Amino acid sequence: GMHSGCNNCMPMCIGSTTQSSTSGDWFAERAIDGNRGLHEQYKGGCSSTLAETNPWWRLDLNNVYSVSRVVVTNRIDCCVEKINGAEIRIGNSLENNGNNNPICAVIPAIPAGESYSSSCGGMEGRYVNLIIPGDMKTLTLCEVEVFGEENIAIKGKAVQSSTFYFQANNAIDNVDFYCTHTETEMNPWWRLDLIDLQIIQEVIITNRMDCCFEQINGAEIRIGNSLENNGNNNPKCAVISGIPAGQSVSYSCGEMQGRYLNVVIPGDSKQLSLCEVRVYGNGTS
Repeated sequence: GMHSGCNNCMPMCIGSTTQSSTSGDWFAERAIDGNRGLHEQYKGGCSSTLAETNPWWRLDLNNVYSVSRVVVTNRIDCCVEKINGAEIRIGNSLENNGNNNPICAVIPAIPAGESYSSSCGGMEGRYVNLIIPGDMKTLTLCEVEVFGEENIAIKGKAVQSSTFYFQANNAIDNVDFYCTHTETEMNPWWRLDLIDLQIIQEVIITNRMDCCFEQINGAEIRIGNSLENNGNNNPKCAVISGIPAGQSVSYSCGEMQGRYLNVVIPGDSKQLSLCEVRVYGNGTS
């Protein structure tokens, strides 16, 4: 999660919250105050909207995370059935206030004061929404805890062997639409400097969706601390056999350690284009 050496054992308590409306002083941020609300229930330890159509609550994690699970705690007093049918949505879009993002789970029911855990299997997103579809609904949340891993690539710096219009940092901008592009050359490469020595467990590469998606075939992912040969001599995590157009493929690096992550295509007259590179680790080593 957010903690070095701690894998998914602490909820991420960063970020900002908002909701579609607010009942009294039941502010959105009360759902992430670290208190499941059961002892200060009547002092407003929970968030709540007014009764309305499709009420929603949103958490902005300020970075893209791979979300393993979301734990929602229901109110303990009255109206416990009002949470029934709430959808947990995770993604990177703010279209329809984030409520069009993919669904992790639909909450069937939560007994009074209980906490319901939804496994989200590593869904990626910056925003976590809860929404109850329907008229005259009220969304009350006593705590929302999100567990997952941060994409550490965002905090790094990217360079590439050459630039054909599209810059190296397009692969770490959280947007799959903007991509990098080198000139056509021998052994084109892209390098991410993670600033600190990192323990890297997983690298996710997103390929271009237009033409030429097969150009990535044969690319090597290398991880280490050396800048010899621009970092392309560091140990190999994986060789990319192929990635379908516009798709993302995950490569397990088994806790390789390094400050630098390179993607290089060996050979003549090659061009390297990366739409996104996401890196999940286990904290600084």
